[in-house]
Amino acid sequence: MPILVDSQTKIIIQGITGTQASFHARRSLDYGTKIVGGVTPGKGGTIHLGLPVYDTVREAKKETGATVSIMFVPAQAVKSAVVEAVEAELDLLVCISDGVPIRDMLEVKSILSDSKTKLIGPNTPGLIVPEVARLGIFPESIHKKGNIGIVSRSSTLTYEAVLETKKAGLGQSAVLGLGDDMLIGMDFVEILERFHEDEQTEAIVMIGQLGGTFEEMASEWYKNRRNKKPIIGFVAGNSQISNRKIGYAGDIIARGVITSEDKERVMRDSGMIMVDGINKIHQELTKLK
Repeated sequence: MPILVDSQTKIIIQGITGTQASFHARRSLDYGTKIVGGVTPGKGGTIHLGLPVYDTVREAKKETGATVSIMFVPAQAVKSAVVEAVEAELDLLVCISDGVPIRDMLEVKSILSDSKTKLIGPNTPGLIVPEVARLGIFPESIHKKGNIGIVSRSSTLTYEAVLETKKAGLGQSAVLGLGDDMLIGMDFVEILERFHEDEQTEAIVMIGQLGGTFEEMASEWYKNRRNKKPIIGFVAGNSQISNRKIGYAGDIIARGVITSEDKERVMRDSGMIMVDGINKIHQELTKLK
């Protein structure tokens, strides 16, 4: 089964009548994504892009059977939008919004911990399963169905990783951006677990970046795993020291001296294949053929 969604997954869009939501909803519909409706408070009962619009997520789920939501809402509205989706017991949320207040995200993390709902993002390009579903803002034309799973903390470099698989003559099983904000929902470990359980995924590309300890936690998980799929890793920000006061818990604990080399060392020690430039990923992928 594809990662997190398949061709039958029913999806709604929170904030569907907004400009960006409308633009990307249309592209996702054209891609074949099963979007069945949207939510915009005060516009319930109307039709937008040929889809029914509801006032609440609960109503949208009841009428459409949706289990997933793509969130195109203002950053300040993310917390309430998540609460509404969790109360409706959706399975997955993909939050495109960036700049969500840290205090709100702390509450969101607490709310999610007591629910079955998973969150991708915020500040993510989303999730795309090539030829199946596009949830977010990915440039769908660069993707091709295949056997390489891609997960990244850097939105821009996610696209570069996709192009690297194409250079190697390969395609992707799924591509997912964890999100660039300080606090995010799903992390590397959760996605790597799913890629390892997915029969279609034969190898994984993992893109890390400075800030937090997400890469270190993933490395510990991978190091202790018996049956490992190959992971090709890259950390953005060579030779930089993460000493900015940007509020990442991991950097505070480490007193601001985590470098990309530190992360690379831990990832390599866990058994991952590390490259010192994202443009070298295709070379390592070719070796795995």
